[in-house]
Amino acid sequence: MNIIISNSNGQPIYEQIVSQIKNQILTKEIAAGDALPSMRLLAKELKISVITTKRAYEELEKEGFIESYTGKGSFVKAQNEEQLKEQHLHEIKNKLQEIVDLAYVSGIDLPDIIDILKSLQKGE
Repeated sequence: MNIIISNSNGQPIYEQIVSQIKNQILTKEIAAGDALPSMRLLAKELKISVITTKRAYEELEKEGFIESYTGKGSFVKAQNEEQLKEQHLHEIKNKLQEIVDLAYVSGIDLPDIIDILKSLQKGE
């Protein structure tokens, strides 16, 4: 599992783990039924506390992305397509809100933002 931890971005480490594992699930890089590394192994690989990996796995379980079984480990849970779509829409809305806020502070108008979105969609 490829997880990169940054100590300089201000985001708590457990959130970085949650975010990166969720992204790997949402992009189908890891599939339903795939086993995640044990909390101890992941903690050892990332050189962090087991408590941090435990918190990340608990968060992923709470959000319905993984399921854990005592003595067996943690596995990627089958995702409901409608739930995934809702998750994506929620993330898109949050990111667009950040963009709108940044544009407002910078004095950039909505038509300029829309032009940027259109050019990004075209792959320009």
